[in-house]
Amino acid sequence: MAPKAPKFEIKTPKGTKDWDGVDMVIREKIFSTITDVFKRHGGTTIDTPVFELKEILAGKYGEDSKLIYDLADQGGELCSLRYDLTVPFARYLAMNKDIASIKRYHIAKVYRRDQPAVSKGRMREFYQCDFDIAGVYDPMIPDAEIIRIINEVFDSLGWKGTYTIKLNTRKILDGIFQVCGVPEPLLRPISSAVDKLDKMPWEDVRKEMVDEKGLDPAIADKIGKWVVLKGQRDLLEKLQADEELSKNESMKQGMADLDTLFTILEYFDALHTVSFDLSLARGLDYYTGVIYEVVTEGSAPAVSASEAAAEAPSKSKKKSAKSSDPDEDRSNDPTLGIGSVAAGGRYDNLVGMFSGKTQVPCVGISFGIDRIFSITKARMAAQKTTEKPRKNDVDVFVMAFGGGKDFTGLLKERSQVCARLWDAGIKAEFLYKVKPKLPAQFKAAEQNGVPFALILGDDELAQGKVRIKEMGLPAEHPLKEGELISLEKLEEEVQQRLVLKKQLDSIVREAAGLRVVHGIKSDDVQVSSTDSPTPLVTEQPTPATSDVQTAERPAEAEAKAAGGSNP
Repeated sequence: MAPKAPKFEIKTPKGTKDWDGVDMVIREKIFSTITDVFKRHGGTTIDTPVFELKEILAGKYGEDSKLIYDLADQGGELCSLRYDLTVPFARYLAMNKDIASIKRYHIAKVYRRDQPAVSKGRMREFYQCDFDIAGVYDPMIPDAEIIRIINEVFDSLGWKGTYTIKLNTRKILDGIFQVCGVPEPLLRPISSAVDKLDKMPWEDVRKEMVDEKGLDPAIADKIGKWVVLKGQRDLLEKLQADEELSKNESMKQGMADLDTLFTILEYFDALHTVSFDLSLARGLDYYTGVIYEVVTEGSAPAVSASEAAAEAPSKSKKKSAKSSDPDEDRSNDPTLGIGSVAAGGRYDNLVGMFSGKTQVPCVGISFGIDRIFSITKARMAAQKTTEKPRKNDVDVFVMAFGGGKDFTGLLKERSQVCARLWDAGIKAEFLYKVKPKLPAQFKAAEQNGVPFALILGDDELAQGKVRIKEMGLPAEHPLKEGELISLEKLEEEVQQRLVLKKQLDSIVREAAGLRVVHGIKSDDVQVSSTDSPTPLVTEQPTPATSDVQTAERPAEAEAKAAGGSNP
């Protein structure tokens, strides 16, 4: 007897989701793309516990500390789920004093009790991909390489020309605040307020600084003249030309750092994506120098909170209470954007918080996978001609051909062929039926866009041969029905065709002016082959012919072309 259904609602906790199917394929491709860039720059990976001692995380995140998930005492220690991967890395360095320098990357889940907006990638459980450079080096060289890594990651994802790296330095921001007269205790709270300028107009930020933080209105007005500015060397030169600012020691250090950074970025061919933005503050307390975050379309909200309040009709008290629920999913809230898709900066003192006198200067970047995924999915949905990603990477579907009462299904032969292909590193599968029908086998192969079918028949096997057939070829193609290959040289023959197909598909895409743009195909962008980024997702196979047909034929037609079908 089946057990009774539970009385509680079966669902995932708020701010979390299950990942499966095509979503997993896209996410794994994002992981592999980012990891390839990290390894290219000499990164070595580590892993740390998903929870840390509560005291390790305390006092590192400023106002965001309220978002930390604390765990109950279940073993004599108070612990919290990790909020990011940076503080655990600093703790790791403090514990391993023999590590004087390291390029480290870490891909793992982190946890924040923030108000979720799942469809916008704002989760309570989410992945971060971090790359950090720790050690004593000459100024701004590691910082510049981090910016270069950001460029390589997003260009490899197909985002070239659609993202901006907003950059500032805490030294310049603190210098501006000091010159304007911000009291020392208010430096971090005011910095946190300024950081909201990407979500709110200056009037709303000023109101928060004055009404909520207690800042003198005249000081707020002085700050407002600077924090709305952005540029590159032109803005830096404007700051350097201001006599009052240039006297401030923090400003001097910050401007010298940026002058050096811009020069090295030019060497790296990585300055073109950077916007020197004085509104960027980054609310986390551990940053000490250069800070940056990456934004793209979808990062900012559709409307500001003040605009929404002005336009919204009067609501009942009940609805107002619901909208302020910190656990409510805000995916449909137009005042909430996806936010930055990557962020980081320099944190020279964080390791010293754990190890006392020992300081290990660090600089790093963290990529928000769920936000990158959300934007990628939105762009793919907007392009109606986009082909669906494959759910796996199988290259060959092994089939049995035959019918009638004497048909055995060739289970032994199919299993042996698959075993040989697997041993050769070729991705293969077959239908889990003793006597499979050919149309059903073709349908299974088509559903996942498998490029090749390997068809086994009694007559061909008796000759020591099998038929290999490329899926999706047009009816007039000379190899539509496939070709016989030697069973003895099976692995070699299959490998040759896989390599050839990959080459021909690349040529066809270039000839047709196709490019994967923003993670999707676009036929109105012409580029050279050297400028084409790696596709974000594995696509359905494109026929290896200039007479491209985008849709594969039905399974019945494929079965007929192969020479018949089972009853």
